[in-house]
Amino acid sequence: MAQVSRAAVEKLLSLLKPAIIDGQIQSQNVAADLAERAVETKYPSVCVYCEKLANAAREKFRTFSGKAQLAVEVRLSQDRLEGLEGSLLAYIDTVTQVLDQARGDWGSGMYFGGAYEVAFSPVKHGGRNFLQTAKVTLQVEVSQG
Repeated sequence: MAQVSRAAVEKLLSLLKPAIIDGQIQSQNVAADLAERAVETKYPSVCVYCEKLANAAREKFRTFSGKAQLAVEVRLSQDRLEGLEGSLLAYIDTVTQVLDQARGDWGSGMYFGGAYEVAFSPVKHGGRNFLQTAKVTLQVEVSQG
């Protein structure tokens, strides 16, 4: 199952990299406050990871036939509150535009139907003073093995 997760995340990363600066995007599921304490965090930061795998076993002779739930978390921080939300919305627009164009067959037994959900968090203290995050969640149909 780890191969399914890794393959789906790598495909999503490859789709996002032409639209987002490479140094800002990473494959990692770590809380913002923990990341700040562990390593020097650069903002804006875009984290891509697999939240959940569900093997529905719909295809009898496949090792995995189900869904991978992926997340793209955008974290933005700056020293002033003004303009923070607008900048975050610009990044979310970029991510959703990439997803809108990526509808369909992703290859390697993966298919993205085009549906996604965006959740915004309130501004809190962190990063350079103010930190706000938004998470885009999507499901990819996977049939492998």
